[in-house]
Amino acid sequence: MTKEKFEQLVKEGIEAIPEKFLKKLKNVEICIEEDSIKGGLLFGLYEGIPQIKREAYGQVLPDKITIFKNQIEKASRSIEETKRIVRDTIWHEIAHHFGMSETEVRNSEKRKR
Repeated sequence: MTKEKFEQLVKEGIEAIPEKFLKKLKNVEICIEEDSIKGGLLFGLYEGIPQIKREAYGQVLPDKITIFKNQIEKASRSIEETKRIVRDTIWHEIAHHFGMSETEVRNSEKRKR
């Protein structure tokens, strides 16, 4: 898949987030990398200070959500599956931004299915 097509899928994944959550995203950059330096099947990574742990939070670099293109493509068998994984990964990492732990996010994902 071309970089441009994958970027479009990420854009669509962001647009699929309900407005009430998008409005609450503060100082977050979402970017795409070809590969995770950790390897494996890491689809995304949140780096930053979760909103619930912020106190005085000014003049700092934005939190960062990275989506890993090659790992997602390797796990996908179709364009529809790629779209789903991208969308789910964005949701997953945004949940971390709002302060959910990995366990809380995974439990929430299980309930969603």
